[in-house]
Amino acid sequence: MVTRRDFLDALAVGAAGMVLGSTAKSYGQILGSNDRINFAVIGLNGRAYAHLSSLGANRTAARISHVCDVDTDILAKFAKSVQQETGTVPVSEKDFRRILDRKDVDAITIATPDHWHAPMAIAGLQAGKHIYVEKPCSHNPAEGEMLVQAQQKYGKLVQMGTQQRSSLHTIEIVGRIHDGVIGRPYFAKAWYVNVRKSIGTGKEVPVPPQLDWDLWQGPAPRRPYRDNVHPYNWHWFKVYGTGETLNNGTHEVDVCRWALGVDYPKQIAASGGRYHFKDDWQFYDTLITSFEYGGTMISWEGKSCQGMKYYGRDRGSTIMGTDGTALIDRDGYEIYDLKGKKVHEFKTGSATESSDLLGRDSMTDAHFANFIAGIRKGEKLNAPVSVGNVAVTMLQLSNIAWEVNRELHLDAKDGRIQRDPEAMKLWSREYEKGWAPYV
Repeated sequence: MVTRRDFLDALAVGAAGMVLGSTAKSYGQILGSNDRINFAVIGLNGRAYAHLSSLGANRTAARISHVCDVDTDILAKFAKSVQQETGTVPVSEKDFRRILDRKDVDAITIATPDHWHAPMAIAGLQAGKHIYVEKPCSHNPAEGEMLVQAQQKYGKLVQMGTQQRSSLHTIEIVGRIHDGVIGRPYFAKAWYVNVRKSIGTGKEVPVPPQLDWDLWQGPAPRRPYRDNVHPYNWHWFKVYGTGETLNNGTHEVDVCRWALGVDYPKQIAASGGRYHFKDDWQFYDTLITSFEYGGTMISWEGKSCQGMKYYGRDRGSTIMGTDGTALIDRDGYEIYDLKGKKVHEFKTGSATESSDLLGRDSMTDAHFANFIAGIRKGEKLNAPVSVGNVAVTMLQLSNIAWEVNRELHLDAKDGRIQRDPEAMKLWSREYEKGWAPYV
């Protein structure tokens, strides 16, 4: 059997001659203005349908040429959707490694379970592909570091799927905050609420015939198949997922740190638990985290099962300053004075809900358009992985603070945990033999 390392070693030899530079301006990355980019979409159960929609919205510049999933039922369903929505029949593959070996694939999009995000993205870079990877870009901080290093080494583009970075109204209000519309901003609060149901208590059962369970697990240590993990509930198991904080908090916390103009904090404290149901869910369903910078602060609050909204919204961010507050969500923004009087608002006319697990929207269309323009014309990415990985690492550190049940003190240059060897052990993870990513 060919191991992942053997496979990637062979790919790296071929990819080495393809990599011509390490920035978005590298001529080797810029296609002719009339060339359509061939995309392969990998991991097809949920968010991939937003990738389909957004690539369709950008069809003059891009096409879905290949689709890939380890579940042949999900694969067939998605391939049919591609044909129905675009009029073309994509090549279907079960094994992503066959996709990476294709010379006619220019870019891959990754909407797999979280434990695959960084290893697959790194493998894609080593194969000479541009990468669009859903948040979080990694399963743990060590992988995030490796992915940033791999992007710098191999020179292809990596856009993380924090699509609000391409939202015009969010770009506008963040710019106004930086220009002083609420004075000096110093406190930001992010939140997300949902009414998720219990995942119950699973049992070991035979692997469904349509599913390649070994390849589904990939870099994760092998576990028996249980009937409450695939295709969605992996989010709540530590070996595969990263909890609600990374599943959704990434978006709003990224907006907060963008608006405040901050990167890694000095201290992180997190508290919460699995309170709403008693089942196999391994993370919290309720969590409050404080990110302290010294002079500024971000607070994150996630409620997976208790749907009481804040400001009438399932999710959003408030940025508070010396002269007022900005309230930002995916549907617009509002500005308040110090007494809480609304002085300005902008609405997109849309209405998003946390129950929407696909997220087909204009923000994602714009995010893909930016990524495609980066490949074709050298346009600066709105969410390059070097930027996106900061919020991801912060929230992974929130998980670690919750896990060890104490405040973490960080090196603000890179987020590394200081003077706590036990917590620092959670910086990385255990891998199945032969599947560990490397740069």
